[in-house]
Amino acid sequence: MTLSWLQIVRLGFVQMALGAIVVLMTSTLNRLMVVELALPAVLPGALVALHYGIQITRPQWGYKSDTGGKRTRWIIGGMGILALGGLTAAYGVVLMETSWMAGLIVSVLAYAAIGVGVGASGTSLLALLATSTAPHRRPAAATITWLMMIFGIAVTAGVSGQFLDPYTPLRLMEVVGVVTLGAFVVTCLAVHGIERRVIARPEGQSAPFLDGMREVWAEPKARMFTLFVFLSMTAYFMQELILEPYAGLVFGFTPGQSTTLSGAQNGGVFLGMVVVGIAGTALRLFTLKTWVVAGCIGSAASLVGISALGQIGPTAPLLPAVVTMGFFNGMFAVAAIGSMMALAGEGREAREGTRMGLWGAAQAIAAGFGGLAGAALADLARLVTDDASAFGAVFTFEALLYLAAAVMALRVMEGKTSMSPQTGATVPGE
Repeated sequence: MTLSWLQIVRLGFVQMALGAIVVLMTSTLNRLMVVELALPAVLPGALVALHYGIQITRPQWGYKSDTGGKRTRWIIGGMGILALGGLTAAYGVVLMETSWMAGLIVSVLAYAAIGVGVGASGTSLLALLATSTAPHRRPAAATITWLMMIFGIAVTAGVSGQFLDPYTPLRLMEVVGVVTLGAFVVTCLAVHGIERRVIARPEGQSAPFLDGMREVWAEPKARMFTLFVFLSMTAYFMQELILEPYAGLVFGFTPGQSTTLSGAQNGGVFLGMVVVGIAGTALRLFTLKTWVVAGCIGSAASLVGISALGQIGPTAPLLPAVVTMGFFNGMFAVAAIGSMMALAGEGREAREGTRMGLWGAAQAIAAGFGGLAGAALADLARLVTDDASAFGAVFTFEALLYLAAAVMALRVMEGKTSMSPQTGATVPGE
């Protein structure tokens, strides 16, 4: 017995809860440190990079998914660690106002816990989906759960932004407390009883972990796609830690307004994913490679536009430009996910989880590196020029990375691949 569509949606609520906590840590707390506390952007960049760096262990979790085992306990336990880490991270920001060093120590521990929680819960969830979902439903299941995560990010950022104004430390703790507790409760309810009702697909892998990784890395497609994931995700995440400070310093946005801006961006991501899902799956318009390349080029153009708006100032239409960027980000991301699900089953059998773990680690490393690099470049540029030009230069550099990723996609991805309207699986194009 494999997962039903209802059970897949229930597991999607776990992804939604995960995204709800992470967005507050990577956007709202980041903005508070840079704008309200006047700390260098590289500090929150390093903290976020820490939580991504710890996720380098994702291949090990993926390997475990190939050997089977109970996963509900890791999903719930990981979400508990993530929720506790999120609440502690908010307290670390509050503590920085009176004791910078104490707040930093608390924040380091908190972001480390966030990394452990995301890795344990998120990877175990994907392992459960991979081993318990019928093969023809896997791509659709991945898209559903990803869309639900984006929806959770967008709603949390938008609603939390309304409650954060006017900002006070107590209000911050209240908002984060409600989000983290709610996410944990939703996770417990969502996964209850699912695993024991399905028969996980046995993999029977017994080779040591490092041997399994060597086998996957020896596959040309898996190796090249790993490099593509790293390059494209570096571009994808480079603006993550500087967009809200950019809105606050250059456009005069309040903490609530900049959090709402982040929610609007993720709303654009959600819309882009839905459009590709409908056009690429139901209508069979274009190939996955075409959608990836179009998403990369559109994201690059949007970033150039956002950079140019900084020269206009507070009266410029920043919100529509950010939503547009989110739309093309979503277009690129969901097409890349479809390609990833297609390639996960290629090559040596019983390595699907290991491949997904490898690409997940590449994404995590790129996210941490990209976010930290964007923040560091912005700090360096602000030393020699005004805020608008400094942030604009980083956005322009990010646009160039997107164009490089588009060129690599043309070489790495198969050109004749589309989404089957009946199953959501990838099939050769006609």
